[in-house]
Parts: sequence; structure tokens; C-alpha cells
Amino acid sequence: MKLGFKKSPPAYLSLLQGPAAAANLTLAIKALTGGVSFASGGAGVLDSTYAGKCIPLSTQLRSMEATRAAMVSKVGTRAVAAHLARSFFLLGVVNNDMFVFATAQQQQNRSATPAEVAAFYTTLITKFSAALTELYEMGARKFGIINVGLVGCVPLVRAQSPTGACSDDLNGLAAGFNDALASLLSDLAARLPGFAYSIADAHAAGQLAFADPAASGYTSVDAACCGSGRLGAEEDCQVGSTLCADRDKWAFWDRVHPSQRATMLSAAAYHDGPAQLTKPINFKQLARTTA
Repeated sequence: MKLGFKKSPPAYLSLLQGPAAAANLTLAIKALTGGVSFASGGAGVLDSTYAGKCIPLSTQLRSMEATRAAMVSKVGTRAVAAHLARSFFLLGVVNNDMFVFATAQQQQNRSATPAEVAAFYTTLITKFSAALTELYEMGARKFGIINVGLVGCVPLVRAQSPTGACSDDLNGLAAGFNDALASLLSDLAARLPGFAYSIADAHAAGQLAFADPAASGYTSVDAACCGSGRLGAEEDCQVGSTLCADRDKWAFWDRVHPSQRATMLSAAAYHDGPAQLTKPINFKQLARTTA
């Protein structure tokens, strides 16, 4: 709504119904009028992240490529280039890579060495850089990037601590990647003409919310509204799960995902909220940027 739409863009796969010609026309029209979502729950930058259970970023890029082709067939290359240059590309896809990496270390009952962490960052940054560059080559110019939040503070992770505390190791892993991400985006903006970006600092937003829950209207920032067991995090949210009395007062809906209120507050903050939560400009300013 902040960017002028009444609801989120439709999912890419939902538009591929019926005969190919009709589906391509529907896809082109939706892409030209309200956008398309290629997002997939559980996806990461790496193809290996929850492989077989989601649509990885690499496949999402192929879907974007097909969408661009459908648009070109409808209105031509020049019109599509102008449209994509005005469009807002939102990406927030690294959290799951962090969970998989940390879980692998936990299963081996060990902590990653500095060299392993550095190699992990390098792999992620290399893959993400290639993805952003490919989108740029397709015509994208405006990139809203949500960095990695306080993944060490989700109920699933807290429940593994005897005290219910956040995992400093996991949050530190996220913070280190965020530093590398900021450097990458600055470099891409310097090298690619017209490349504009805004980093939505989910990490900082989480720190503010957890430091003063009442300011955001929360009575709970450590447990899941929907779930079961300790902190509502021992089982996934499902039919028959215990529900909290007022979901708008909880930061987490289930054991890994934020509540609707938390998501709405984040969206408002990234659009035109406190300056410390977006760098170098906010989403509103990015949307108004002209090449």
C-alpha cells in the first residue's frame, strides 16, 4: 500500500494457468500493471538451502527472465526497459541460508571456524552479486534489500537455550554478513550506472523492538503466538496448535516468522521511518529515484 498498490503482487506460478499463450498474456499484463512475486518460503541465495522444499533464487531469476520475455512480446523491448527501470525490486532472501549453515554446525556439535565463516560469506556474496547483476542486465535499477535480521532471537532458537536467550553466535553471523552485503551494494552502485539501492536494516529494527517491546505495542517478543511447547516453539503452527489471545501484541506469529503486526511495522519503517533503519536512503526515496 505504501508504494501505491492495494495488495501484494500475485505469485508467479499462480499466473501460469491455462494454455501457454493465454498464460503468457496474463503474466505480461500483471507484470506491467501491478508486478509479480517470485518469492518462495524457505528459499535462500544458495541452491542447497532447503533443496527440494522451495524455489531457490536461481530459479526465481529464470522466472523473472521468462516474465521479461512475456512483457517484451506484449509491448516491445523499449517499453519494457523503461518499465523495469521504474520498477521496485524487493529482495530479502538470506535468512534461510544462515539457519542452514548454523544448523549444520550444531548437528556436528561444533562452532564454525573463522575460515569457514569467511568462506560462507564469500560464497553468499558471490552468488548474491551475480543475481543482482543479472537483474540489472535484465533492466532492473531500483533494489530494496532487506538484510538479515536477528535470526538468533526467533522462538525456535531461543527454545534451545536453558534461559530462553538469543543466540549471540547466530546474530553475530548475521551481522558479519550484513557488513559484507553493505560493501557489495556500495560497490555495485559505483560500478553499474543507474544502480540505486536501499538497505532495510532488519537487524537494527529487531534490536530496537527487543530493547523496548512496549514502544511497538508488544507484550511478547520471545514466544510464538501459534505453536506448542516451550515458547510455542517445539512444534510448527498447525491445526490444533495453541494460539495467543491477541496476535497483534506478539512479535512472532510462529516459531520462525514475525507476526502480521511486526511485518507491518517493519514495512512502515523501511518506507519512510527512522533514518537509522534504512541506508543510504529509504524505500520511499528509492521508489522516487530517477535514472
